[in-house]
Amino acid sequence: MSGIVETITTFTIYIIQHLGYYGVFIGMTLESVGIPLPSEVIMPFAGYVAWTGQLTIVGVTLAGTLGCLAGSLIAYAVGRYGGRPLLEHYGKYFLMRKKDIDRAHEWFERHGEFAVFASRMLPFVRAFISYPAGIAEMDIKKFSVYSFLGSLVWCFALAYVGLILGRNWGAVEGTFAYLDVGVVLVAIGALAYAIYHREKIMSRLRS
Repeated sequence: MSGIVETITTFTIYIIQHLGYYGVFIGMTLESVGIPLPSEVIMPFAGYVAWTGQLTIVGVTLAGTLGCLAGSLIAYAVGRYGGRPLLEHYGKYFLMRKKDIDRAHEWFERHGEFAVFASRMLPFVRAFISYPAGIAEMDIKKFSVYSFLGSLVWCFALAYVGLILGRNWGAVEGTFAYLDVGVVLVAIGALAYAIYHREKIMSRLRS
């Protein structure tokens, strides 16, 4: 398992080093479709590259957010036009486990449309929530807005961690592949804030 994680991490870092913003966009697009390229590696490393001056924190955040939106829309379309049977039949070829799909479905059924926003800041669930949203034929405009806003918070939080680590990146690089505790705490804090202000956010989106 450690070898697989190391390979994925190396590939993720490689595409960002060689493609810059496009690498961030591609990585987050693939991650949002459900392919296991962890955002917990992509965005902190992008933040570190921003610290070096090769990219900017605003640029990597937007690239990551747009990548999330693109991947989410692809997953939404697959769920809407292919349904659950398609996911269960072909998902295994993209390393999508049935329990991950089940978890996303349960989260969506429990929290409704707001789950699309909240889940963008939760590891694992965030990569699969678009499929049940598509199956439920959630309004595409609301889906896009929720996905963009939730992904924006997540991408900035992770990129900022990489930015503030700066020169210490080499010492902690490997921990991101296992969901560094600090990153998770940032995500939980952002999620708690979002849930607290849920009604305010939803009322603005309806207007």
